[in-house]
Amino acid sequence: MEGRSSAPEEGPFAVISKGLREVRESATNDLQLIRSRASSFVSLADREISEFEFVKRIQPKITELRRTYSSAWEGWEGRSDKSTVKLDLSAIKKAFGEQMDGFGGANRSFRKIGWVAMENEDVNGRKEVESEPIQRIKARWKEIEQKNLSSEVFDTWKGSEIVEKVKLSLRSLYKEPHESKKLPPLDLQELVTYLVRQSGPFLDQLGVRRELCDKMVEAVCTWHKNQAIQPSLAPVETSSLVENNNTSDDLDLRIGSIISSSSLMNNSRKLEWLNSKRHMAIVTTASLPWMTGTAVNPLFRAAYLAKVTQQDVTLLVPWLSKPDQELVYPNNITFSSPEEQQGYIRNWLQERLGFEADFKISFYPAKFSKERRSIIPAGDTSQFIPSKEADIAILEEPEHLNWYHHGKRWTDKFNHVIGVVHTNYLEYIKREKNGALQAFLVKHINNWVTRVYCHKVLRLSAATQNLPKSVICNVHGVNPKFLQVGEKIASERQDGNWAFSKGAYFLGKMVWAKGYRELIDLLAKHKNELQGFGIDVYGSGEDSNEVQSTANKLDLNINFFKGRDHADDCLHSYKVFVNPSVSDVLCTATAEALAMGKFVICADHPSNDFFKQFPNCLIYKTSDEFVSRVKEAMTSEPQPLTPEQIHHLSWEAATQRFMQYSDLDKVLKNRGKMGIKRDLISVPTMSEVVDGGLAFMHYCLTGNEMLRLATGAIPGTRDYDKQHCEDLHLLPTQKYKFPDVRYA
Repeated sequence: MEGRSSAPEEGPFAVISKGLREVRESATNDLQLIRSRASSFVSLADREISEFEFVKRIQPKITELRRTYSSAWEGWEGRSDKSTVKLDLSAIKKAFGEQMDGFGGANRSFRKIGWVAMENEDVNGRKEVESEPIQRIKARWKEIEQKNLSSEVFDTWKGSEIVEKVKLSLRSLYKEPHESKKLPPLDLQELVTYLVRQSGPFLDQLGVRRELCDKMVEAVCTWHKNQAIQPSLAPVETSSLVENNNTSDDLDLRIGSIISSSSLMNNSRKLEWLNSKRHMAIVTTASLPWMTGTAVNPLFRAAYLAKVTQQDVTLLVPWLSKPDQELVYPNNITFSSPEEQQGYIRNWLQERLGFEADFKISFYPAKFSKERRSIIPAGDTSQFIPSKEADIAILEEPEHLNWYHHGKRWTDKFNHVIGVVHTNYLEYIKREKNGALQAFLVKHINNWVTRVYCHKVLRLSAATQNLPKSVICNVHGVNPKFLQVGEKIASERQDGNWAFSKGAYFLGKMVWAKGYRELIDLLAKHKNELQGFGIDVYGSGEDSNEVQSTANKLDLNINFFKGRDHADDCLHSYKVFVNPSVSDVLCTATAEALAMGKFVICADHPSNDFFKQFPNCLIYKTSDEFVSRVKEAMTSEPQPLTPEQIHHLSWEAATQRFMQYSDLDKVLKNRGKMGIKRDLISVPTMSEVVDGGLAFMHYCLTGNEMLRLATGAIPGTRDYDKQHCEDLHLLPTQKYKFPDVRYA
């Protein structure tokens, strides 16, 4: 009973009354909120009404202002200069001043929106006023225009069928580099497959049969195919090995595609040649005024290649310092600058050509070797051809240029490298002390350097050693001046106004190896049979004194004269040219004598195979035949050359043969695609890998100064010296980078 009186139980009326109280409290709170918002609306309405009243009161002023500026606007319409419009808003402020003073709230609103005149000075110094609201309106209008263009106009076309078709058409015409297909790298199985295939000859030497290698390749490819067919989380495009049953061809295509897509091979310089001229660099080992074959023939080759191919040609010749020039160049001719020597070379050439030679002449540093009687390059010769012009290289005497070459590999820098072998060095070396051993070593070194530095080698005759990648072809022509002399003599003979007034002569550098030994031996042996036969010899050289003294001791009928140009007028009246030399590769003087319509008596030697087609070339095999050939020539007249024979001797025909046998015509026809395909797509063969190793080995060996000196190199020819830097305006090498510092 006591518990019930202290905690009575709530009835239904109590619950209802409690709910009503809660509703009343909530309604009271909402009513207060509505009242507060209504009061704010009322204050805002009052403010708007006041501002409206302000605008209503200034309306007459606006009408007056409009009337005032209308006349000014009409005057501005007639002006030619309408670039800018500036309004002086100070007049507005002045007109509305009394009105604004009476409306503080409106004035504050007026200031709030920033209706403030801003004074600026134009380029003429006059003050102009531009309103800040006008500036804001202009900026806002530009934003609206940009927004409309980007969001409304372009959004309307975005995703439409027309736009999608245009995009597809543009993608088909031009594909962005980043949109190119990304090829997955070679996996281990593909690498093993390729290695096994390329190692077939080596495994065959170890006794592993070819059938076993093929089965290994097939097993690896089958496993790779099964792995690729299995579903994967990332469905990347599968290798071409899966798409075709011909696994060998597919692997080659895949490797080629990866190589072509690599950044190292995508050289933009090589792609530029597709739409521009090709560049040919002719590098030789001698230069005028040294009248030797490697100085004269490359000069004519440069002129005629530029004429026939219409491509850019550069002739790179050696530059010698003053002391070396005095040893090499005849008649004490020296040059103080490369420009001076270039002028001499061009003048000499222009006197003998019937057209303007259009090619460039550059120089590389070199030194003269007294022991070898030849010029040796100093430093990396390939660096003197700019990389953008490194397209086709023609190496005159490639073995000579690369004996001590310590620089970039020619076949790496150039797309196509052609070597032209001029000299039979083995024949010269055999005449020296320990000649057999030296010739053996030089023979293999020549094979080595021509293999790794040339794509194609041209041998002028079979008198040279058999070199890798070589073919035999005479790619030399005759100076056009000799052909003109021959045509003139033939014309005068036909008219009965010409007769050869002199007998026999020989011309060449006076060293024993140039045929002087053979000539003296033949004349001494058949002195009795050739009584009354005399010969005039023109030449100068290191062995002049010894040759003349030997001839005098044997009492031979030989008259010696100083060396002269074969085109000299005093040599035109000779009828017979005698050349018993067997050390030449292709005697230029023999070709010149035939071009002038003379008899030529020469030995049955591979160096003379090209001349056998001419009827005025009299070949002898024995010394007795030499006597009979001399008597035949002295008692008869040479036959005039036919137009076909003249063409065979010309540089035009020689250039055609050169382009054909060196594959230069194919390279030019493909417009660089051959070189690009070789570098970008083709997979290196085992032979190319070996060649690369041999080239690296040669680079390492030629970098050792002790080995260079032991093999006969000129000291200091691994790099060019200070004198070369001064003469050719070269940057000093690392060896000569810093000047000498002396301490007291």
